Amino acid sequence: MSELTHFNAAGEAHMVDVGAKAETVREAVAEGRIFMEPSTLEKIIQGNHKKGDVLGIARVAGIMGAKKTPDLVPLCHPIMLTSVDLQLTAEPEQNSVYCQVTARCNGQTGVEMEALTAVQVALLTIYDMCKAVDRGMEMRDIGLTAKSGGKSGTWRRDAS
Repeated sequence: MSELTHFNAAGEAHMVDVGAKAETVREAVAEGRIFMEPSTLEKIIQGNHKKGDVLGIARVAGIMGAKKTPDLVPLCHPIMLTSVDLQLTAEPEQNSVYCQVTARCNGQTGVEMEALTAVQVALLTIYDMCKAVDRGMEMRDIGLTAKSGGKSGTWRRDAS
């Protein structure tokens, strides 16, 4: 693993200069889950939640979150996303909703932060829409699962 890059020689936070880096196709995959009461998940699955289509709204919110990442994370570069694929899957056996995001760009820096932000915003939106019936929901297992492109190449989280 290399050194931290968001600090200069004096130890001050700074934005990394990516100007000399080659443009490559970049991809990142992130995932996470929100756990809830069975009755809450049932409302989501049935589509009869009084606030509307919870998963549809969460999907759009997550995509918007990916696009707004540099506005939320101070040293994150604005990048031109070419794709954000956000999948939400109800998991009745675990009383959860699983979120997986694949973000892509052709650029000089990666899309890991965009994929992770999209997961978080999608799960937060589910929480926001359902908190009136279930304040005990928990977001867990959020993390990067894979990335490709750039000088460091391909990385995958070990399944163990």
